[in-house]
Amino acid sequence: MRTTTKALTALIATAATLLAACGSSSDPLSSTASSVATSASSLVSSASSAATEATAATEETPASSEVSGDGGAVSIGSANFPESALLAEIYAGALTAKGVEVSKTLNIGNREAYFKGLLDGSIDLIPEYTGNLLAYVDSTATAVSAEDIYAALPTVLEPKGLTVLDQSAAEDKDAIVVTADTASKYNLKTIADLAAVAGQLTFGASPEFETRVDGLPGLKEKYGITFGTFLQLDAGGPLSANGLKNGQVDATDLFTTDPAIPANGYVVLEDPKNNFTAQIVVPLITKAAITPTITTTLNAVSAKLTTAGLTELLVRVYANESAETVAKDWLTQNGLI
Repeated sequence: MRTTTKALTALIATAATLLAACGSSSDPLSSTASSVATSASSLVSSASSAATEATAATEETPASSEVSGDGGAVSIGSANFPESALLAEIYAGALTAKGVEVSKTLNIGNREAYFKGLLDGSIDLIPEYTGNLLAYVDSTATAVSAEDIYAALPTVLEPKGLTVLDQSAAEDKDAIVVTADTASKYNLKTIADLAAVAGQLTFGASPEFETRVDGLPGLKEKYGITFGTFLQLDAGGPLSANGLKNGQVDATDLFTTDPAIPANGYVVLEDPKNNFTAQIVVPLITKAAITPTITTTLNAVSAKLTTAGLTELLVRVYANESAETVAKDWLTQNGLI
């Protein structure tokens, strides 16, 4: 554009010289020179305007590319309980706002089902809980604290083509929960106190709780507990909470962020032998799907997540608000979209 403008300017100068040499404006050659000069001047003006617009467009390009640049594509999954679906919606909303192409497959099922999806490539990303994740991929793991568990994860995940991004400050761990009446009746304060009376009680939880390391096998190994009856419910969801409320079960496995616990005055039994290890919310992702945009966006989400905040969001979800709407509100309030 600059070269064209210089050429046109030179044309004007030539025409002006020619006009001066001709002298009279009535001279045909003078008239032609004048016409050339006028046309060239107009072309210079147009070229200058076009150059200005091109420069402005060029200056705007970086900001535009920052929004619409290649942030990658990711398929997000969730387990089949409300909190996992909510966290997946939070991840999805944050990533979409940063230009990542997102697809969702929610409520896949238990860890056995969605972990297979990560390995076969049907999903790329899922919200996870560090302690249970480590126990699943390494049944010999002995780490208990949040820091030790997080440090152990890369070693067992990376050979599978997986990794975790930054962990959040939000924790949601399994807990054995009873009603206040049951706690009072049997003088229950810790899980150990159940050993003497468990044979008289009905316990309810997800089907996989019967076989997983920290489920019934863990309770038996660490505390000598064998319940009289096991009733299959859901994974810390409304079936388990309502089963406890209506007397269908005497004890159940709930997540510590479940709003039903404070709402109903349920008693969370202490776990002195750490059957349930630290369970910090963390994004689990296939290494092949990672991009800088995905990493920075999910790390920013994790930096804002807290246990108390997650519990407040679940109050709305359990009141039948759309998880997508609740997620969008949270992202907006925290300046993430």
